[in-house]
Amino acid sequence: MTHLGYCTNIHPGEGWAEHFQNLKTSVPAVKAAFRPDAPLGLGLGLRLANEASIALAKPDALHELKTWLAENDLYVFTMNGFPYGGFHGVRVKDQVHAPDWTTTDRRDYTIRLFRLLADLLPDGLNAGGVSTSPLSYRFWWKTPEAQADAVQTATRHILEVVDDLIALRETTGKTLHLDVEPEPDGILENSPEFIGWYETVLQPAANQFFAEKRHFSQTETRERLRDHVRLCYDVCHFAVGYEQPADVLAALDRTGIRVGKIQVSSALKVDLTRDFSEKLTALAPFDEPTYLHQVVARRAGGGFDRYPDLPEALAAAQPGQHTEWRVHFHVPLFQETYGVLNSTQDAVREVLRLQRENPFTSQLEVETYTWGVLPPGAQAPLNESIGRELAWVEEQLNQ
Repeated sequence: MTHLGYCTNIHPGEGWAEHFQNLKTSVPAVKAAFRPDAPLGLGLGLRLANEASIALAKPDALHELKTWLAENDLYVFTMNGFPYGGFHGVRVKDQVHAPDWTTTDRRDYTIRLFRLLADLLPDGLNAGGVSTSPLSYRFWWKTPEAQADAVQTATRHILEVVDDLIALRETTGKTLHLDVEPEPDGILENSPEFIGWYETVLQPAANQFFAEKRHFSQTETRERLRDHVRLCYDVCHFAVGYEQPADVLAALDRTGIRVGKIQVSSALKVDLTRDFSEKLTALAPFDEPTYLHQVVARRAGGGFDRYPDLPEALAAAQPGQHTEWRVHFHVPLFQETYGVLNSTQDAVREVLRLQRENPFTSQLEVETYTWGVLPPGAQAPLNESIGRELAWVEEQLNQ
């Protein structure tokens, strides 16, 4: 069975009481916009800040949430554990990675989310994932040696999470997986870097870790690792990196690494072979102060240039230098053009076609978190628009 829902990181609230109130206000309206004539359940990708996760772990709070979910035909099938702290109304930028996987704070937060997810999964659903940061933000590490040390520390903390997931499976029968989410300028930025880390760093470290701790053979360790550490396929992120969906899936298949979930998302795409000045002018309103909007630019002579945020790309832009830009700005799924600008909706359609024809995950999570920072001309009523996105995805899957 395929579970389709949306990520609640669009709803603010770092504390649980505030976030829960926003869920109670918005989620039923989204469900009504998506399926107004059928009382079918709506899946949620629950996003909890660290502060909220601590409060929700209290039995009374968790019971209240489970009761509300049941009364409204809602269920949680995945969680977004990438943003740890403030995600709305503050300057997020590179701090979305903080604290990163080099810290025990990130490890402990993620373990708490998994224990909550194990309790929240509805009867009959015995698998679910938590998506997470691609280890750290690469520009925080000033030398290759410092970054290599960060990767080793991060990997050790991830293995400690995996050990907890193995124990949870033994006690609950539920297979929970950490879904690592490559993104521009993360230490793991794309599928080759993710697969390379998985095969050359994570797997060897796991072999030693679990031989010592659980006396696993290397074969058993490999099986457990593939159960509990998977890829979060964020369509926007892979499209920004010009990766072809079929190539990504083929590379994963060769290594036996699974996709934990698809985060269904779309990026900005700009054809710079004509109307250069007009398109830069159209891009300017997307330069906003909350989130990072990395740019990967295809050079006219071949190869790529990368910019850590949209202001740097706009400042460096020269006519004839690039043929295309991809911008890490999550834009509405159902809209293909924004005036003279385009989106990577074609990549979303292709991923959903591949999923429809040969399913490679059971979990799809719509993740457009930028509604509040879109330029005025692209703004739309929030709950209705999320419902439209869900309906658009369902239409693609049912073709």
